[in-house]
Amino acid sequence: MITRTTTATRLGLLLAAAALALTGCASTGDTATAESAAPAGDVVAISDAWVKAADSGMSAAFGELTNEGTADATIVSISSDASTSLQLHETVENDSGDMVMQEKDGGFVIPAGGTFTLEPGGNHFMLMDLTDPLVAGDDVSFTVTFSDDSTYEFTAPVKDYSGANENYEDSDMDMGTDSDMDMGN
Repeated sequence: MITRTTTATRLGLLLAAAALALTGCASTGDTATAESAAPAGDVVAISDAWVKAADSGMSAAFGELTNEGTADATIVSISSDASTSLQLHETVENDSGDMVMQEKDGGFVIPAGGTFTLEPGGNHFMLMDLTDPLVAGDDVSFTVTFSDDSTYEFTAPVKDYSGANENYEDSDMDMGTDSDMDMGN
């Protein structure tokens, strides 16, 4: 009887240890997967990108951002040689009921497995203080920086477009006569 109890006890302890080891492996695997999510710059891409033609002042870039990753991706900044100052902009209603654009606090969040649209009258990349005229048919290169410090580069064609004339909420901004952006689409 002692042999059976000892064998049963040993078998029970062995099974408990094996279950504990497997549970530990599963937990470590889940943590490793979460920690090893791909950098946002490797899983986010833009399609149908384009930039509004402008002689001077300001312009905007648009397109459809897609996140193929398993975690949300947050764009925190954008840069381009076409402009000395770029911002992430949203269009919102101000206190007087007018639709105006303003810098987006917290950046643009592209949901995991989802999309984020940049469009006239909505969210967009704002190019201020253009370095040269943006002429239809030219291409503009951009570098997007994400909250995880990864980057993504893309090129967008410049197109003539009569809409995308948003008002800028900051009245101190010199928008130039060719690029006054007013929501009058």
